[in-house]
Amino acid sequence: MQHDHLLHRLGTGGLAALTGASPAAATGLDRRTFLKIGAGSGFALGVFPAGAQAPAADVASALKPGQQPSAFVRIAPDGTVTVSIGKIDIGQGVHTALPMVVADEMDADWSKVRAEFAPAGDAYKDPLFGIQMVGGSTSIKNSWTQYREIGARTRAMLLSAAARRWNVTAASLTANRGVVTGVSGQRATYGELAEAAMAEPVPLSVVLKTPKQFTIIGRPTGRLDARPKSTGQQKFGIDMALPGLRTVLVLRPPVFGAKVASFDATAAKAIPGVDEVFEVPLDRGATGIAVVANGFWPARTAREALQVQWNTDGVERADSAALLAQYRQLASQPGLPVSQSDLSALAGAPHRIVAEYELPYLAHTPMEPLNCTIDLREGQCTVWVGSQFQTIDHATVAQVLGLDPKQVTLNTLMAGGGFGRRAVPTSDYVFEAAQVAKARRAAGRTGPIKLVWTREDDVKGGYYRPMHVHRAEIGIDAKGRVLAWKHTIVGQSIISGTPFEPMMIKNGVDATMTEGVADSAYGFPMTLEVHHPKVNVPVLWWRSVGHTHTAFVMETLVDEIARTVGADPFDYRRKALAKHPRHLAALDLVKRKSGYGTRRLPAGHAFGVAVHESFDTVVAYVVEASVEGGRPVLHRVTGAVHCNLAVNPRSIEAQVQGGLLMGLGMTLPGAEITLKDGIVQQGNWNDYRVATHAQMPQVEVFIVPSADPPTGVGEPSLPPLAPAFANALAAVTGKRLRRLPFEV
Repeated sequence: MQHDHLLHRLGTGGLAALTGASPAAATGLDRRTFLKIGAGSGFALGVFPAGAQAPAADVASALKPGQQPSAFVRIAPDGTVTVSIGKIDIGQGVHTALPMVVADEMDADWSKVRAEFAPAGDAYKDPLFGIQMVGGSTSIKNSWTQYREIGARTRAMLLSAAARRWNVTAASLTANRGVVTGVSGQRATYGELAEAAMAEPVPLSVVLKTPKQFTIIGRPTGRLDARPKSTGQQKFGIDMALPGLRTVLVLRPPVFGAKVASFDATAAKAIPGVDEVFEVPLDRGATGIAVVANGFWPARTAREALQVQWNTDGVERADSAALLAQYRQLASQPGLPVSQSDLSALAGAPHRIVAEYELPYLAHTPMEPLNCTIDLREGQCTVWVGSQFQTIDHATVAQVLGLDPKQVTLNTLMAGGGFGRRAVPTSDYVFEAAQVAKARRAAGRTGPIKLVWTREDDVKGGYYRPMHVHRAEIGIDAKGRVLAWKHTIVGQSIISGTPFEPMMIKNGVDATMTEGVADSAYGFPMTLEVHHPKVNVPVLWWRSVGHTHTAFVMETLVDEIARTVGADPFDYRRKALAKHPRHLAALDLVKRKSGYGTRRLPAGHAFGVAVHESFDTVVAYVVEASVEGGRPVLHRVTGAVHCNLAVNPRSIEAQVQGGLLMGLGMTLPGAEITLKDGIVQQGNWNDYRVATHAQMPQVEVFIVPSADPPTGVGEPSLPPLAPAFANALAAVTGKRLRRLPFEV
């Protein structure tokens, strides 16, 4: 993978192997210290029965920790198979899909398969990116071969143990649903063979199944966590309860980067249950006030009673209206070049489109607010956190506390959503928790603490999808052929100032901002330029990263081009994408299933079309929409997904449903973060709009059949929804929508 495209493949994870960049900007760690911590943070956890022998030394040295079955599979005497997952599950379904991959190659009995989260460790680092993380819809894609080989190696060791027991060749044995049988009627369950299997050498190479041999992969499968989640039994990070646990809330400055000038905690300390109040460092150089109490409500009440004076000297006070004016001005000026083409045909083109798009800051607002529990003891620290960046967060805790990474254990917990917010290069909320633990230790206090961000904390003081302005000038001929296209994008870089800037920004351009335009499958002749203004607003990847805005711009413009020359928008796309078979397969499937062009719609309703590729997956939508009482209404969505082989079709359907609903949320009035005099004006879902069940349209999802290795699913369903909706509304009203959220 090319470095200039690496981050957009990572998406919400946004991280690559860290050996090429200094992470000092994020955590204060120098490069050498960070790499030392990263290398020492992991371990291969033996999870077969206690007392089992380790793999042969020569084989163990030839295989990496992430290739060892002992780190991933535990088989109980009753045959229950527990698969350790090195990824966090933030709703994307890897808690089920990755065990499916292992179990199929193992020939395990799926009814006896369980899953658990692995701690931070070398064995669980992403095989491509070199750190333990989730992001960019890569969990299945990057782990596909790794987890298959884990299952196949485990199966081979079980067969070898059975062959040794019965004095036969392993080739004469068969395995099926957790049972090994021999030609002479011998029979042994995996539970009976597990301990002996661990004494067998780990095979260096294994033969994997063909797709036709899969018995679990590809079948619609209910999630292993469905019952505990639907019955309220699932424990998330915010549910952590330990003896003596204290809750921590932090009062953060109202303007990003400000510091505490002075504070009076007299009233706060008088509240029953409050233990401590003290100043702590925050990420990005700010400071805040930590309140430690015996519960959430005492901590919150005390925080509200604090009297604080803030020092904002030298701190920029961002304002949305002023930024929009600045961005519009920049969009009409030359910027950093991304691609160049001949623009001479613009002036004399038979048809010309000039369009300017405005896209606001967006907050992540996961259902479960951010939280981190830390128990710092003498020479040892244990962390419980729903982290998307285990390696980064683990290293941050060790550095803040001055511990060797081997003295820090980071346990991954189920998280109630993330959308990129739990993958922060600065480890902001984990950094804060470690700073509070450090301050308490210095004061002679010990015991576990749970730092909690309220949703208001995150909406007002977190990280955001950047605000953008796009400007396009397009010249087309009478048949819709693009003669010239000048395109400028203005927006903050999400990579600038992070450890990945040296590797991920090329010639000053952040490729995450141009993905979906610079690499568009349409291949239009385009001059593309960007501006990256420096703004005192913290920005971060948001589900589908640059595609959140580029897909909206490109797919509405393509639709407008087609309408301008009287072409059917669907047919125009199909002709323009003739060299892209996966796009065509998705388009043809969605047309057939939606009834586009054949199904008669009610009066005032119209079809809208969009197709977009992100994270190596193509998603095509046909939607049906109308305007009722001046309000846009999305009635129906038919989606076709080309993600290659579908490991769990049921989970893919759920991901598409969730992604399109989140994409719909971008269009709703109030779905924007605005700033005035440096202060975020929204605080919670009462004034920051997200889509709910009330807006959910009728949805049908179809998967293009394929036997090729899987591609990403968690994010690609989001980008094409808003443009498909906008295109349908344009067909109804004749008005082109160039702003999110919609103004009809």
